[in-house]
Amino acid sequence: MAEINVTPMVDVMLVLLIIFMVAAPLLTVGVPIDLPQTQASAVNQDNKEPITLSVRPNGQIYLGDSEIKYEDLVSKLQAVTQARGGFEERIFVRGDKNANYGQIMRVMGRLSGAGFKKVALVTEVEQGG
Repeated sequence: MAEINVTPMVDVMLVLLIIFMVAAPLLTVGVPIDLPQTQASAVNQDNKEPITLSVRPNGQIYLGDSEIKYEDLVSKLQAVTQARGGFEERIFVRGDKNANYGQIMRVMGRLSGAGFKKVALVTEVEQGG
């Protein structure tokens, strides 16, 4: 009488499911930002990981996970994009919905003035109607 006992396998799978459910929210982009919601369609992306700038409600600016000063924004971005694609590199600006609109526009204006051509704002998909 040869049977396969699947109970231990089911137990292991349920434990793994719980672990992944708990770990998945921790894998988001480093800086916690409360993004605004819109009905805009998604931007077509190429396979490369875009550069992410985050603007917190208190005006702090982050390049990836590290905080940078507004004055150093262009020089640090140019150093990062030099090896990746220059001014054609895609840059995503993640502005918290409680951040000052003027601060976000200052960052975008600085990027545009420096010559970066592919700058986009990141939002969440609007829930409900």
